[in-house]
Amino acid sequence: MRGFLLNRLSQSLVLLVIVSIIGFGILNLLPGGPMAQFGLDPGMTQQDIERLKGLLGLDRPIWVQYLDWAWRLVRGDWGHSFRDGAPVLQIIGSHVFATLLLMGSSTVIAISIGAWVGIRGATRRYSLFDYLATVGAMVALSVPTFWFGLVGIYIFSLKLGWLPAGNMSEIGDSSVLGYLHHLILPSIVLSLVHVAIWSRYMRTATLDAISQDFVKTARAKGLSERRILMKHVVGNALLPMITLAGMQLPSVLTGALVTETVFTWPGMGRLFLDSLGYSDYPVVMGLLMFSAILVLLGNLIADIVVAIVDPRIRLA
Repeated sequence: MRGFLLNRLSQSLVLLVIVSIIGFGILNLLPGGPMAQFGLDPGMTQQDIERLKGLLGLDRPIWVQYLDWAWRLVRGDWGHSFRDGAPVLQIIGSHVFATLLLMGSSTVIAISIGAWVGIRGATRRYSLFDYLATVGAMVALSVPTFWFGLVGIYIFSLKLGWLPAGNMSEIGDSSVLGYLHHLILPSIVLSLVHVAIWSRYMRTATLDAISQDFVKTARAKGLSERRILMKHVVGNALLPMITLAGMQLPSVLTGALVTETVFTWPGMGRLFLDSLGYSDYPVVMGLLMFSAILVLLGNLIADIVVAIVDPRIRLA
């Protein structure tokens, strides 16, 4: 197990370095580079910009800038925002809870509903429920997330008035019920695509488990279909779903970016778009690295869980 963990950790570190190099290179090659925002300020002369570049160390070769930035990152210095001078880690920390809350709630909804729909569809193959679940999954996968968000706001906020149209809470209201009330609509919208994915994978995994010899043996022993399903089928079908949960983390983050924008949710996705529009590159790079660490950590945890459940994975 120790060798397995070291192998996975070294792979994650290599991927993190690659992501940082690509992200740093792209941001510096964009028109204007890190100084783009300062160039738009009519009060800044070319001499002021050149002097600022020297102060920030941006007049050095790009590979020297990258090594300096990476070394400071390792030591916990993620830089300061161009906008207000606040530490990048402090800015990200003030938004990370909102994103994790939205991602966590939507993931719970997606896994619970998607697994149930997939298992029920597999055990009632070619039934009306199975056809409706298939059509619903195709619609959810074909329609953009922002469209579901806008339709949800129109129906449940503007027409029915049941749910808030945006933000994380009302001004002056810090109650748990207030947060939950605002969380319902964005978490459901964010989970729709993943419910579809989970249901399709779970249906396939359940059908595969049902066709195995150990299920036929259990039937020959006279076990009830319910006991066979719960004891032999669901457990085996859920195993590949653990890996899928880790692989879906990047798409959940991407979906959160769109959903947070539609619902003005104060998370990392909205912060990323705001920072990108302002050319606040230290914050953009900080968010990129934080998201990459989050995704790699999620995949690493998924690999470890799978290795614990199925020891054969450690030898692969």
